[in-house]
Amino acid sequence: MGFGLFYDYYYIVLVVPVFIVSMIIQSKLKSTFSKYSQFGNARGITGAQAAEMVLRFYNIQDVRVERINGSLTDCYDPVNKVIKLSETVYSSASIAAVGVACHEAGHAAQHAEKYLPIKIRNSILPVCNIGSRLSLPLMIIGILFSLPQLVWIGIGFFAFIAVFQTITLPVEFNASKRALHVVEATGILSYEEKVGAGKVLKMAAMTYVASLALSLAQLLRLILRYGGNRRR
Repeated sequence: MGFGLFYDYYYIVLVVPVFIVSMIIQSKLKSTFSKYSQFGNARGITGAQAAEMVLRFYNIQDVRVERINGSLTDCYDPVNKVIKLSETVYSSASIAAVGVACHEAGHAAQHAEKYLPIKIRNSILPVCNIGSRLSLPLMIIGILFSLPQLVWIGIGFFAFIAVFQTITLPVEFNASKRALHVVEATGILSYEEKVGAGKVLKMAAMTYVASLALSLAQLLRLILRYGGNRRR
């Protein structure tokens, strides 16, 4: 969404600083994950085993755990009911791996319990998918042909992305809260190990905060620069 980076004052003032902070947070997440990946937990529990323990804690029996390629590519697939753990998490007994695995299992628990923010997020997901595809083309057409109404429609579609990311925040924080609760309740990690896992999950959550901040900065920039019938 970089319409004229080199002459766009709003882009430089609003978006670039947030983008830089976002990159710093991403780098901090990787370094924190790498740090706590070097420390194994005392019980020798792997990420896959930890995820299974969380599922049992919530009495979830229809979700399986699978290994996928990559690093920090972990996710929960609610359609197929699969917790997908990356190679650096699935078979690792590190503190970081256990934290990430329990977090993804926390998402499975949210779906099983029909956690309200999950239901809201899923309900607006189709609109957000449409918005992510149409917002830029609509704005470009509106700008080229001096059609401010079309530009506003494009901006409106882009706003849905920010709404989706806003709703995602409580989902992610709650999944981490659930993860750390189970870790403590079942003794998967010791207190000191739990602190390390919590730091990993906190940095992971901050990446979602940064993504939302970046979207809001972009949205404000689009409104200020392209929200009217002005052409600069």
